[in-house]
Amino acid sequence: MSEQYDLVVIGAGSGGVRASRMAAATGAKVAVIEDMFLGGTCVNVGCVPKKLFVYASQFKGHIEHASGFGVDASFNGFDWSTLKSNKDNEINRLNGIYKNILEGPGVEIIRGRGRVAGPGKVEVNGKILETKRILIATGGWPFKPEIPGGDLAMDSNDVFAMDTLPKRIVVVGGGYIAVEFAGIFNGLGCDTQLLYRGDQILRGFDNEVRGFVTQEVAKAGVKIRTQTDVERIEEDGDEKICHLSDGSTLRCDLVMMATGRKAKTSNLGLEEAGVELRKNGSIVANERFETSVPGIFALGDVIDTPALTPVALEQGMIFVDQQFGEGKRTLNYELIPTAVFCQPNIGTVGVSEEEAGERYPGDIDVYTSEFRALKHTLSGSSERTLMKLVVKRSEDRILGAHMVGDDAGEIIQGIAIAMQAGATKSQFDATLGIHPTGAEEFVTMRSVTREL
Repeated sequence: MSEQYDLVVIGAGSGGVRASRMAAATGAKVAVIEDMFLGGTCVNVGCVPKKLFVYASQFKGHIEHASGFGVDASFNGFDWSTLKSNKDNEINRLNGIYKNILEGPGVEIIRGRGRVAGPGKVEVNGKILETKRILIATGGWPFKPEIPGGDLAMDSNDVFAMDTLPKRIVVVGGGYIAVEFAGIFNGLGCDTQLLYRGDQILRGFDNEVRGFVTQEVAKAGVKIRTQTDVERIEEDGDEKICHLSDGSTLRCDLVMMATGRKAKTSNLGLEEAGVELRKNGSIVANERFETSVPGIFALGDVIDTPALTPVALEQGMIFVDQQFGEGKRTLNYELIPTAVFCQPNIGTVGVSEEEAGERYPGDIDVYTSEFRALKHTLSGSSERTLMKLVVKRSEDRILGAHMVGDDAGEIIQGIAIAMQAGATKSQFDATLGIHPTGAEEFVTMRSVTREL
């Protein structure tokens, strides 16, 4: 028994949902197959619940800072079960919304594990779907290193289902997930250690931003140890004992491994179909999302492009335009704005100072501004803000914008629009600031901090 489709999508995460529903809106017959939850990592065990946890972790600090403004307030405790329950209710609501936005344009939702069964064929629940196009959009999955006792550690998926909040936690990793969760747990009152095997956390970000964030996150209370790794974990009653690479040990209530993510490509029938995979399991695909096998496409985290929800969403739109539209949409991977919701936040778009210097040696101006936000002159907090512009001098073109501070993501989103439109440094300089705000610093930086 078989049915004929124009498109069968395996994976109902951000990219898969967007591609499915937009393709169906063109009149195509579309099915999407999912064996877990609608919305993928972002909605269920990623961006959305994480941001809710970030909000929760900030209230203690807000209350502590209130006295400088004449507010008589005190922090009387935190109930994890309430946060978890309310988070679960919101995620369930969002799953219902995703179901509706798929079914609205006519997408058939099939619950089960989809596998490529041959050219133009997908098997699910013992049934064969015949289709003109197969799209793999299964995303990524947390990776934990294989160490003795590694099964005693949680990953970033597990954390969202915790029943109790630990008093002491060790977070292993130096990427944005590790740094964000270290800030969350610290803000919620946990004794938090962040261990990273490298020299500096947040590899891939601007080096000045990395150093500044390390300083500010440590000031907030997270104990950061670099060049340190966990070699094995033991259990001692309710405690976990981490044996570290420097010969020392750490006792804690919970270990969270945030050591990266890998493409979720196992058991999809890809190798048997001849789809080329990289050593890390991700799918090799070109700018048209074509794999090595005609008729099989892939997009999102599974193809090793930046693992960000907006990237997968836009790739879904481009794929539909290429296959069912005019084929005019493009994605500029050079100008992908992103945020790290550590505390303080990072917002960034474009290239780092280091990347700019390598590409255009002798032609780069760097502008920076570091200050204590107005709010903190009364709050008593010593937190500082950093803003930075990287400019190609010969063209007056802004190549990168970076910020560490409150609402950095919100502010950088606006900067990203200007950069997408080709705004120059002179145009930034000619723009009036909104006073008093932190954001006005982006249009008042006149003096070059250094030349590269």
